[in-house]
Amino acid sequence: MNNTKSRILSESKQLFNEKGFSEVTIRMIAQKLNMSSGNLNYHFKKREDILEALYFEMVEEFDDRVKRLGESEITLEMMYQDIFQSLKRMVDYRFFWTDMYRLLRLNEKIRAHYKKVYEHRFQGYIYLFDYLMSQGILSDFGYENERKLLIERMIGFSNTCIYNSATYDVNLDERFIENQTQHLMIILYPYLTKDGQKQYRKLLPGVFK
Repeated sequence: MNNTKSRILSESKQLFNEKGFSEVTIRMIAQKLNMSSGNLNYHFKKREDILEALYFEMVEEFDDRVKRLGESEITLEMMYQDIFQSLKRMVDYRFFWTDMYRLLRLNEKIRAHYKKVYEHRFQGYIYLFDYLMSQGILSDFGYENERKLLIERMIGFSNTCIYNSATYDVNLDERFIENQTQHLMIILYPYLTKDGQKQYRKLLPGVFK
């Protein structure tokens, strides 16, 4: 990608994050970059093309992380760091998560890919849970649907935590990311074995104060 396109995407992302996608026009992006609308249109024909480019820029890291599942030992600490980095990435592109429902309907390519992302995340959780059970960290589920509901709950939380927090004007800084990571991890806590809960308390002692 050339430098001009990179600058357009970087400034557009900042404007989208500040004002929301629907409030930003091509003209506003061009003005921020000190270029003509025509010059910007040479690289991106319309605002939705910028949205699409930013979406695939964002999910590239997510896709790569799913592909690398199984390449190393899985621990609760690794899981914590993985969730933290994912949420940090989401905050960097928060305009998408605060308006996800509408944005998914603006672009068919994004919507189709997002459905695949959900499926990959779901399968990734299944792999993760199976591994943690094999290591005696996670308890067996009482019934198959229990695992499904837990996965849906964890994915749902991560998908909506930025939207929910933005609604109440919470500062989306590193402390916020740490807090949301702990919230997501605590959902898993009741399903851990005694050894798993011991590891969890050691990893996040502040949660139990």
